Amino acid sequence: MKKYTEINIGDRETLAHTVTDRDIEKFINLTGDDNKLHVDKNFATKTQLKKPVVHGMLSASFISTLIGTKLPGDGALWCSQTLEFILPVHVNDTITIIATVTKKIDREKIIELTIEIKNQHKQLVTKGLSKVKVLEQQEKTIDAEEVPSQKTALVLGGTGGIGSAVCKQLATEGFSIFIHYFSNKVLASELKDFINSTGGKATIIQADITVSEEVNSLYNNFQRNAMTLDVLVNCSSIKIPRISFPNLEWRSMEEQITFNIKPIFEIVKIFLDLLKAGRPGKIINLGTLATDKVNGDWLHYITAKSALIGFTKALSFELGPSGVRVNIVSPGLTDTELTSDISEKDKLISASQTPLRKLATTQDVAGVISFLASDKSNYLTGQNIRVNGGQFSI
Repeated sequence: MKKYTEINIGDRETLAHTVTDRDIEKFINLTGDDNKLHVDKNFATKTQLKKPVVHGMLSASFISTLIGTKLPGDGALWCSQTLEFILPVHVNDTITIIATVTKKIDREKIIELTIEIKNQHKQLVTKGLSKVKVLEQQEKTIDAEEVPSQKTALVLGGTGGIGSAVCKQLATEGFSIFIHYFSNKVLASELKDFINSTGGKATIIQADITVSEEVNSLYNNFQRNAMTLDVLVNCSSIKIPRISFPNLEWRSMEEQITFNIKPIFEIVKIFLDLLKAGRPGKIINLGTLATDKVNGDWLHYITAKSALIGFTKALSFELGPSGVRVNIVSPGLTDTELTSDISEKDKLISASQTPLRKLATTQDVAGVISFLASDKSNYLTGQNIRVNGGQFSI
C-alpha cells in the first residue's frame, strides 16, 4: 500500500467491471434485496425505466475494491461515503470507478477522494466523496529466517490449455502459483480451487496485459501477496487466424507482434527487481515449432514468434550477469483450444510426420517448462527448447 506521505493531491486510480447476471444473483443472496425492479423484466417494463436496473449499492461496492486494493490499498480504513445515483446501470454495462485525491488531513492521516462512476458510454452514473484513513504498519527489517521458503511462479495466460497444465505441474512441485487470467474468472477460480484442494497454494490475478495501466495493477496486486518472483512463465496467447499473404493486412501483423512482444517487455521491466531477488529468477516464454517448420497462412504469427525468440536470446544476454535466466519453449502442434480451428486431417498429418507418431500434450510442454523452472536448469539461459517429438531436429 501507499504510505500517507506518498499520496499526493491529484493522485488518481481507476477500476473497471462488467456487471453480469451472476453479480446480481450473488448480491441478492448476500443482502436479500430481491426488489422486482432488479430481477423481474415484466415488472421493470411497466415502469419508466423499462428494464431491470442493477442495485445501486452493487455498483458502489466497487469503490471499496478500489480503495482497498489501489488507493491507498492495504490498511485503508474507509471512514465515510456520500453517494448520488444519477443514471441507472444495467446488466452487461461496463462501469469504471474513478477515484481522485482532492484533500489531505495530515493530523488524522485522512485522505478525501472524489468518486465518479461512469458507464461504457462515458456517462456519469454515480458520484460521491470518500474519506479514508491511511493506517500504516511499523517498518521492520526482514530477517533471513522470514524469507519465504516456498518459491513463487506467475503464469501469464494461466487459464489456457498449456497455461493451466503448467500451473498444476508447478503446484505439485511446491511452487506458490499466481494464475493470471484476462476474462475467464470462472475457469481461473476453478483452477485455483483444484490446486488448493490438492494441497497446493494458488492465487488468481486479473489483467489485460496489453494495457500498460493494467500491467501496473498486475504488479501491485502481485506485490501485495509475494516478496519475490522466482519464475515468470509467459503462456499468454490469442487466436491465430489463417490469412494468406495477398489477403494479409499490416494491422494483423501488428496485432500479433504487439501481443507477443509488448506485454512481456513491460512485465519484465516492472517485475525485474523481484526477479533479481528470485532464487534464481527465471523467465520462460512460449514459442512455436512454426518458426522452424513454417506453415502457410501464418506469416503474421510466425514473424511475431520469431521476434519473441530474438527477444528471449537478447534478454538472456542482458540479464545473465544479474542471475536471471531467460529461455523459450517451442512446442509442436499441441492439442489445445487454440488449435481447435485446425482440421483433424491436418492434425493427423502433423502426427504422422512426427517420429513419435503423436501430437504433443499440454503435459508434455508443462514438463519441460517445469524443468526450466527447477534448479536442475540453473546453467541454461538463452535457449530455445523444442518440444516437437523429433519433427524438427537441428
